[in-house]
Amino acid sequence: MNGFTSIEARQQLIIVGNGMVGHHCIEQLIERGALGRFQVRVFGEERQRAYDRVHLSEYFSGSDAETLALGEAGLYAGHGIHLHLGEPVLEIDRERCEVVTRTGRYPYDQLVLATGSYPFVPPIEGSHGAARLVYRTLDDLDAIRGAASSARRGVVVGGGLLGLEAANALKSLGLEAHVVEFAPRLMPVQLDAEGGAALRAQIEALGVGVHLSRATQAIVAGEDYRYRMNFDGGEFLETDLIVFSAGIRPQDALGRSSGLEIAPRGGVVIDSACRSSDPRIFAIGECASWNGSVFGLVAPGYSMARNVAAALAGEDAGNFTGADMSTKLKLLGVDVGSIGDAHGATPGARSYRFIDEAASAYRRLVVDASGKQVIGAVLVGDNSYYDTLLQYVQNGIALPADPAGLILPQSAGAPALGVDALPASATLCSCHNVSKGAVCAAIDNGCGDLGELKQQTKACTGCGGCAALLKQVFEHELIARGVSVDKSLCEHFAYTRQELYALVRVEGILSFDEMLARHGRGHVGCDICKPTIGSILASCWNQPIMDPSLVPLQDTNDTFMANMQKNGTYSVVPRIPGGEITPEKLIVIGEVAKKYDLYTKITGGQRIDLFGAQLHELPEIWAELIAAGFETGHAYGKSTRTVKSCVGSTWCRYGVQDSVQMALTLEDRYKGLRSPHKLKFAVSGCTRECAEAQSKDIGVIATEKGWNLYICGNGGMRPRHAELFATDLDDASLIRIIDRVLMFYIRTADKLQRTSVWRESLEGGLDYLKQVILDDSLGLGAELEAQMQLVVDRYECEWANALKDPEKLKRFRTFVNDQRPDPGVHFVRERGQRRPIGAGELHLIPTTEEVL
Repeated sequence: MNGFTSIEARQQLIIVGNGMVGHHCIEQLIERGALGRFQVRVFGEERQRAYDRVHLSEYFSGSDAETLALGEAGLYAGHGIHLHLGEPVLEIDRERCEVVTRTGRYPYDQLVLATGSYPFVPPIEGSHGAARLVYRTLDDLDAIRGAASSARRGVVVGGGLLGLEAANALKSLGLEAHVVEFAPRLMPVQLDAEGGAALRAQIEALGVGVHLSRATQAIVAGEDYRYRMNFDGGEFLETDLIVFSAGIRPQDALGRSSGLEIAPRGGVVIDSACRSSDPRIFAIGECASWNGSVFGLVAPGYSMARNVAAALAGEDAGNFTGADMSTKLKLLGVDVGSIGDAHGATPGARSYRFIDEAASAYRRLVVDASGKQVIGAVLVGDNSYYDTLLQYVQNGIALPADPAGLILPQSAGAPALGVDALPASATLCSCHNVSKGAVCAAIDNGCGDLGELKQQTKACTGCGGCAALLKQVFEHELIARGVSVDKSLCEHFAYTRQELYALVRVEGILSFDEMLARHGRGHVGCDICKPTIGSILASCWNQPIMDPSLVPLQDTNDTFMANMQKNGTYSVVPRIPGGEITPEKLIVIGEVAKKYDLYTKITGGQRIDLFGAQLHELPEIWAELIAAGFETGHAYGKSTRTVKSCVGSTWCRYGVQDSVQMALTLEDRYKGLRSPHKLKFAVSGCTRECAEAQSKDIGVIATEKGWNLYICGNGGMRPRHAELFATDLDDASLIRIIDRVLMFYIRTADKLQRTSVWRESLEGGLDYLKQVILDDSLGLGAELEAQMQLVVDRYECEWANALKDPEKLKRFRTFVNDQRPDPGVHFVRERGQRRPIGAGELHLIPTTEEVL
């Protein structure tokens, strides 16, 4: 007991606040053995014990309070800590050194304020009538869920980090979601103008309305919805509920009322030891102000908690000297990263920018005046660059000769910084201040499991943004020590995708729940393992993806068997095998497009896309198309998309084989095949190559003796020519070899791995693949062919299956409680057809009649 012989001899320590930072302070006190010095009481205003507020949005996707809880339920009691939940501290009596609650007065020798922050609600006329919904606690989320049950549209006031999280929550509840932001861009603190524009484009593409430079003057009764938000300038937006997420303010009321020094912009003033103006009282986290700054991220709060715990334990605490506010986020599924001086405010700073307007991606690299050091970065659309750039900033790593290469597409730019180049002092986890050296020390001491490493070092247990880098360092260091590396898919499955595929095949597993029960850990799975296993199940058994047990495993597009477009509508893509279509079917497509006023376009894959269908229209459209003999084109799935063909020997004077018939044969055979990534085929009738077969996953080119087979090519962001695999094949041999190649790819590829990347990753390269497929060196040939035949035999058009089932059709409703179409979807006429219009272009709509 560190020299203390009784509880009475201990000092009284009170921690006010049981959020993430307050809880971390407790964890640090336990770890440092400081509880022998103190009798500890913790007061929490909420009813729940400390929970992970960083992942609060998961509460709407299956997580509950217990799942989000930090630490085991008996942690506090097991260490003699008195936890008072649902009991806010009402007053601090500094003269008597007591805190006052509704149940009594409690003395303290040392007091830690960890009261966090509260949501700022702008003083808008009528905001009280809008129920003042905010997005901060589990109780807040319960209130939003309740309000959403009778709503069609929801608006979030505030386009910052939490505002976009709140918008995602509204979408997950089935509401039409809008974001209203006073600033001229989203996330104005973290992003520059170009980054904000890219983020806006990506979010609008997901069907969320974005309204920038809007100041809400009043909230009044609406006409079509419950409320009307009147903006400065005469514009307005109607909605059924409003969530305020316009920033946070330090929860410093206790400090104010007790006479502690308060910063001009709020927050209990602290010194570098995190002490307030009263030496007995510390303040940590968002309620504290250091050098005039309040830190709204968990990492600096944890840093403060560590300093205070060290001081209370009698150790050398060091000084709190501010915090790195770099952040890596995924908002509504969109990658966003901000590092260091993201705005280039440092005198003499210069910037390199990469803008991809087609993909709404943006990257900015900020270097110092000397041009030798990275001082900041902005990323929108692709955070794969984040870890490398963060290490350049944090460790002063020398820039390459062409700094722009750090943000150019990786196929054209500089390679990613290898983890072996990071010094031992490099910070991997800023939340818990875990260095590469600390990770290496844990491995040297026998830690050989990633989960155990996280427990020992606390890395990746805060915001989780360092997960990828931590895994890279961990695996690199194990390999350097001659240790085999665990390639677990995720924390729920200690298997690779290939191993999971084998388990599904061998054991005949038919559902995710069965797989989790037999071979997994936990109860619900995650965004990594669910779609991965969903894809494996589809590849193996080809069951309808709309079956109740399979729907939760699907990605967004598969969920509705259609590709979502930028304004929240969907595309309809019927299969047109080989590009061949009769005049009667062309007429049907034209009639359907005209009836539902759909934008039509012939694609590069020789199909006709129909754009602009609303969710409730999809079953009606597909019913008409299927009645005319069409099938789903699987444009929404990681599956066979198209088989492109030229006209071949039937019409072309150069053709040497019937490429159209072969294209029809291949598309009919593989049209139901699900795989790790999308598949595209092409068949050319001669070496003039009009179908561009050498840029496809499977390419077939006719010769006078038969068919030449090319494999593993693709276009896109990383173009790769297909490689010649076999020559002069007859029809049966061609199909048999393609069966084997595709099933071997499905069996051995990683999740979301294109055939081109898979081929490049194979040890032994093309020669090895030829041995396996052509020479049957592994004795798998007949098995691979039989597995493909099972998929072929079980094919059923997914839309035809869904149309027969009233329960499945219930998913295709824009609003659960209203049969009307989505009023937030708008179009304008352009080149004789309608195109989508973003929320920021609403002023372009003159009248409802002209739009329709």
